[in-house]
Amino acid sequence: MTTPCIITVAITGSLPTKRDNPAVPISISEQVESTQAAFEAGATLAHCHVRTDEGTPTSDPERFGRLLEGLHRHCPGIIVQLSTGGRSGAGRERGGMIPLKPDMCSLSTGSCNFPTRIYENNPDLVDWLASEMLQHGVKPEIEAFDLSMIFKAVEMEKAGQIKGPLHVQFVMGVKNAMPVDRAAFEFFVATLKRLAPDATWTGAGIGRDQLTLNRWSLELGGHCRTGLEDNVRLDRNTLAPSNAALVKRVADLAGEHGRHVASVAEARKLLRLHQL
Repeated sequence: MTTPCIITVAITGSLPTKRDNPAVPISISEQVESTQAAFEAGATLAHCHVRTDEGTPTSDPERFGRLLEGLHRHCPGIIVQLSTGGRSGAGRERGGMIPLKPDMCSLSTGSCNFPTRIYENNPDLVDWLASEMLQHGVKPEIEAFDLSMIFKAVEMEKAGQIKGPLHVQFVMGVKNAMPVDRAAFEFFVATLKRLAPDATWTGAGIGRDQLTLNRWSLELGGHCRTGLEDNVRLDRNTLAPSNAALVKRVADLAGEHGRHVASVAEARKLLRLHQL
């Protein structure tokens, strides 16, 4: 029996603007509406960032709180994952939303190069973010941009800093970080299975490589991430009309690979999250 595929929709991110694609949801109301449509198309996990009124990234807990409330109201049972990413704040302000007790938060367990800067996750900050998630019952999604981050996450789980089983997202295609390479991807998956046999995982690709990672993840039994945060196009010449359109593309691909799209109940069971 094949494993259901959890579709994560990364609705907004920190970088895309309406100049890149008018469908990018910026305000809280736009994000709720866009996520609801993606949820109805098959997404059961929403990866969320928030923006200021001017459209710049922020870690403001009040805005995250309003988004969380809206998603709970309009997308019953959806798994909400809030970003602690470094583009939205500095230091511990990046974890200011954790006490809101979403289902999940992102957690990068190391630093790496990004296109124009270092994505810095110093050990003290990583430990603090993990401790906050543990204290508030929030499951981390490990954002693995290279192999060392997988080993670090396993080490933290064994030390009791992360409550298992791990959920890891392999991120490929960020300039200056891990390129999109099939052999490397398969090695990542095999390494995680060897070190943490009960872990779950998702593949995430940037830009045109979003579709590549969707296909590889479906082939290898993992889960898929899509959405306007990572990719604003359906193809080279066509802007994606919505997050829902990108989710539908993954749902259709899942069927082609003999996988069915996970329901809310199935997704929560796979990720060992409480049922609603």
